[in-house]
Amino acid sequence: MSRLLVDADAIRALAEILTETGLTEIEIAEKDSRVRVVRAAPVATHAVAPAALPVAAPAPVAAPAPVAAPPADLSKHPGAVTSPMVGVAYLTPDPSAPPFVTEGQQVTAGQTLMLIEAMKTFNQIKAPRAGTLTKILVPSGEPVEYGEVLAIIE
Repeated sequence: MSRLLVDADAIRALAEILTETGLTEIEIAEKDSRVRVVRAAPVATHAVAPAALPVAAPAPVAAPAPVAAPPADLSKHPGAVTSPMVGVAYLTPDPSAPPFVTEGQQVTAGQTLMLIEAMKTFNQIKAPRAGTLTKILVPSGEPVEYGEVLAIIE
């Protein structure tokens, strides 16, 4: 029977990263070992104020507007660019620089679209194919999860 060796300092460091970035989960794999740290999302409690009684009769309600179709699953889109890791997305190389790309711009295969910072390392996210960048789905400085759709290239 093999015994799993756990590095408590590494787990504390991963938990600290979760707290700093606001993420709920992080996983690291190396050779045959894998460590996954998950933080429970805080439970929000809401106090409900009592509703005031209406003074006058309510106005007639107009016919409801047609319900919009739910957004399509963008991860199935053939031009979806997904995150290869958990981290923080940045659309510019530094705060004072212009963005790498903008919506509507033509991009080439291999062109840098954004950076994802993970464990103090900035990783370039490159366009997997040429086309028009129709949508950027993440704001700069926001955490992203593994597999999350970052952009759409048509």
